[in-house]
Amino acid sequence: MSDQEDRPSSGHNASLSSINEGSPSALLPNPIITKRTRTQSMLELALDNPVEHGVIKSFCRVKGHGFIKKDDGDEIFVHVSDIDGEYVPRIGDEVSFRKLLVPPKLEKYQAVHVQITNFTPEVHQRWTSALTAEESHEGSRPNSPSSMNVDS
Repeated sequence: MSDQEDRPSSGHNASLSSINEGSPSALLPNPIITKRTRTQSMLELALDNPVEHGVIKSFCRVKGHGFIKKDDGDEIFVHVSDIDGEYVPRIGDEVSFRKLLVPPKLEKYQAVHVQITNFTPEVHQRWTSALTAEESHEGSRPNSPSSMNVDS
């Protein structure tokens, strides 16, 4: 076996068979998208902020972001890496979150530690499930080559 085959693959697509089971330091790949790296001080700032509540106004799994309508009526940005849990949020889901200033200017807030507290009646997809046809269509751009009609 070559040296390349002995090393586990990196990223979210690492398969269980590629991890050396005899190694005590080998970690199983996490199917849920991981949070972006933040400094310890940024994490502490987020935890110092109170828990707020709102409703998912929009969320695109393909693009990896969306917006939450807070209880006070304002909207706040949410990134896919800041959603805790195994289900993809849907429009209308009630969520709890904390606010964190977005670097580098620290002028706007985004939602972090987002948790779905009340699911809408529709079926929710897990992060590990394949994209639905609707989700695949959401991510396409009108001017992308795959979505343009080419009449010759």
